[in-house]
Amino acid sequence: MRTALVIGTGLIGTSAALALTGRGVTVHLVDHDPEQARTAAALGAGTDQAPAEPVDLAIVAAPPALVADVLADAMGRRLARAYIDVASVKGGPRRELEARGLDLSAYIGTHPMSGREKSGPLAGTADLFEGRPWVLTPTRDTDTEVLNLALELVSHCRAVPVVMDADAHDRAVALVSHMPHLVSSMVAARLEHAEEAAVRLCGQGIRDVTRIAASDPRMWIDILSANPGPVADLLTDVAADLEETVRALRALQSSDEDKRREGGTGIADVLRRGNAGQVRVPGKHGSAPRAYETVAVLIDDQPGQLARIFADAERAGVNVEDVRIEHATGQQAGLVQLMVEPRSAAALTAALREWGWAIRQ
Repeated sequence: MRTALVIGTGLIGTSAALALTGRGVTVHLVDHDPEQARTAAALGAGTDQAPAEPVDLAIVAAPPALVADVLADAMGRRLARAYIDVASVKGGPRRELEARGLDLSAYIGTHPMSGREKSGPLAGTADLFEGRPWVLTPTRDTDTEVLNLALELVSHCRAVPVVMDADAHDRAVALVSHMPHLVSSMVAARLEHAEEAAVRLCGQGIRDVTRIAASDPRMWIDILSANPGPVADLLTDVAADLEETVRALRALQSSDEDKRREGGTGIADVLRRGNAGQVRVPGKHGSAPRAYETVAVLIDDQPGQLARIFADAERAGVNVEDVRIEHATGQQAGLVQLMVEPRSAAALTAALREWGWAIRQ
């Protein structure tokens, strides 16, 4: 791939453009808001000048509801040899294109499974997709050259290609992305009018659950409008679980011992099923989840503290596999949880203590 055209310079489009320019591809940028394209160009994502001839690959980074219109326009003007989109829903846009009678041999629907709570070109980063799955949904009509160009894009972005059927993809993202986002928003909504004294008690658990609720509502209305059926089906199942859980909790309030026992069994069941589901979530780099041991270190909220602790872990010869930070309420301090291989935990704990760090057991 020598040239590419990115249509839509939001988070995903700009990030893909930054990754491609970093690999020597000439990238042209266009957006319905020219100022966004200029901003992306100023960040080094490419040029906002139109290409003089058809590019190798056109990347449509538009909301699902607009993908078919933008693709049909680009194909009609023969802007590229191959076309992809990066929308988060795949079945609907393809059916729209088929209904228009377009030749789709030069098109493949794709979806990089990566994002941030922020949007727009300023949120873009060249490493946004690194190590993340990038779904490709070819059909028997897809030209081999088009598939190869899509795979080359995924490689340039250092993502991991995953081939799926379009409708299977939409059911999957409803489960792992769209439904969880709504549940996160529902939990966060309970905080809107909560007493300030209660909100001040928020810890890492509520931060984890509500983090994705900070995303742009307009973007999510577009996404959910393109995939409502599978999401509604999943929420129906969640609603049934909620009803059972409420009944179990009410039973725990009863003065009848048998009802309390039944309630406890119901709560234990939902927690057990939660454990069973959570262990299926892929671990580091998409591999099978692994059990790490946590070394918890108390730190002051001052510049350089994190850099020091990682440097000391390196000095101890221990690789930090993952990290979490829990900020103390009302204090300029926090708890850094270093996840390491179990065999390394004791050595890291001893070394950090020796170098003056406060370790929490």
